[in-house]
Amino acid sequence: MTRVIFYSNVRDKQAALMILVRKALAKRHLVTLFAESEQAAQAYSDVLWQQDSTSFLPNVLASHALANETPVVIDWQDEQLCQDDILVNLTQRQLTVFSRFKQLVELVGVYEHDKALARERFKFYRDRGYEIKHFDEAQLIH
Repeated sequence: MTRVIFYSNVRDKQAALMILVRKALAKRHLVTLFAESEQAAQAYSDVLWQQDSTSFLPNVLASHALANETPVVIDWQDEQLCQDDILVNLTQRQLTVFSRFKQLVELVGVYEHDKALARERFKFYRDRGYEIKHFDEAQLIH
């Protein structure tokens, strides 16, 4: 069954995402990032590639020919999912494809609207018997 992890009070989701992806890759995990749209997916891809002059996080969009061979795939549609290790929900909506993954990560911001939507997703997972772990942003960084 999918393990669900919530990180709350995330002030900078992009920075938290970089830490999360870097940690996952260090442990040889495969990561799927689920974005709101193709434009958002491309923006996340650009950020991952442009960490700094000495590091980058290799990734492709799900539609790319090398998606099955790349450790980080960024998707915005659920028809092209090519792995089942870690799924990071970068949207504020309830995903329908999460149960095929070993782990689902939800990043929850500091704004009340974001928290309210995350509470609904939390309740959805809890009511269906999923194992949920909840951490504060500080626990992701350390």
